[in-house]
Amino acid sequence: MLNPSMVNALFIASEADPLIKVGGLGDVAGSLPRALKMVGSYSDIGPAPLDVRLVIPFHPAIDSDLYASQQVADFIVHGARGGIHASAFFIEVDGLPTYLISGQPVAEETGIYSADLEADSFKYVFFSLAALELARVLGWKPDILHANDWHTSPAVYALALNRPFDPFFKQTSSILTIHNLPYLGAMTGPALQAFDLPPAQTTRLPAWAWHMALPLGLLTADRIVAVSPGYAKEIITEEFGSGLHYFLRANAGKITGILNGLDTLKWDPATDRELASTFSSTNLPARAPNKSFLQGELGLDVNPSIPLIAMVTRMDPQKGVDLAVEALRALLEQTAAGLPAFQAIFLGTGNPVLEQLVHLLEIDFPGQIRAQIAYNERLSRHIYAGADLLLMPSRYEPCGLSQMIAMHYGCIPIAHATGGLSDTILDPADTQQSTGFLFKPAVAAELVEAIQRALIIYLHDPAAWQATQIRGMQQDFSWDRSATEYLKLYKSLLDRRISDGKYV
Repeated sequence: MLNPSMVNALFIASEADPLIKVGGLGDVAGSLPRALKMVGSYSDIGPAPLDVRLVIPFHPAIDSDLYASQQVADFIVHGARGGIHASAFFIEVDGLPTYLISGQPVAEETGIYSADLEADSFKYVFFSLAALELARVLGWKPDILHANDWHTSPAVYALALNRPFDPFFKQTSSILTIHNLPYLGAMTGPALQAFDLPPAQTTRLPAWAWHMALPLGLLTADRIVAVSPGYAKEIITEEFGSGLHYFLRANAGKITGILNGLDTLKWDPATDRELASTFSSTNLPARAPNKSFLQGELGLDVNPSIPLIAMVTRMDPQKGVDLAVEALRALLEQTAAGLPAFQAIFLGTGNPVLEQLVHLLEIDFPGQIRAQIAYNERLSRHIYAGADLLLMPSRYEPCGLSQMIAMHYGCIPIAHATGGLSDTILDPADTQQSTGFLFKPAVAAELVEAIQRALIIYLHDPAAWQATQIRGMQQDFSWDRSATEYLKLYKSLLDRRISDGKYV
């Protein structure tokens, strides 16, 4: 292996917490680079320390007053129709060097993601190429380019096309992490063409994918990472492969599944100031006031013995919101026939049809259901700390974060056995070390059965219930473990270099 004085990793993403976040990708991009930086300082990646730098677009929604930055570069991103001016701004976020890239394609789009897919494509192709050009302008040669999803896949593709002829990037290896495969960048063809990135012409990819950002990135990445071992297995199947299953199966040797981590400093019930009562796995009785507080906050009967079920989610068909509504409605109707009563809370926003389904459930069962159609992190913390059960009936779930937070906060998950949910939740049907409940297939009847199993234990075996809570709270979902796996991947790419410095 070559031993440079510093191993440089360029980490690029469309969003990153705390600067700006829409979903799980923002959590990952905000946490993983910092974890890599910390773990890399004492890892076996080599004698050289790891210099990780994060680059995201300077979205107009980023609070420039709260996150004051300094302009460090002006440069041109070249394309088929001429150049587009780009500017880069530097800010250090929790010790992590971070660059924000601006330019007309970024500045004219107010949101992180746009309903105008062509405009979104133009923005992210521009950003991807600008991130590479920024490294050149700074004179900072990346050993690793780490891209995420379709938004930054053009950087991986451009690197592969130009690396043989570009001394600056000749030693740069690429990793592309898949957070959600079905989002392929379907409308990126015109934008790729506008920036002189030609379509692929290979039988390795289906012809319909030759013009799409994510397939092109997958085609040319040196390594591919799926965000859980379970999802790495699923994407090579027809059901979950989004039409790329044959290609991914043929390239299974360069696919690795690495489970996302949880920021355990941000999500810690022992120190969470938003809670009515802080607690830990060694002081579980202190959790009880949070349930009473949550019930009172939402106008439910304050009753510590009644099971409280919750769902914190984006209102999207992927998340199985309709399955949850159907299952809870069936159980609520059975409650009238003598089955145990329960309460349920929904928190989230998204698809208007699903929002309406949840709202109608609340109208039909006003004493037991609460629908909070909003994004509210403060309330989500109250829910994780106060609810007894968290529903995650996702039709597919590459990794999932809510189940990790829930377990960390003593809220037991009920989830469809898919992707990262299967990797993180142990079901009592399979092991005596249970941390939750799994069901399969993703149909309402199976979810009903899983909820019933959970309620029986909750109502009739409190010792087993508490033991399940404690096991979940003691699971290690920290980023250190995941970052170490990424570092091993970085090292494997660095080890591919040969003594004369040529990339092979």
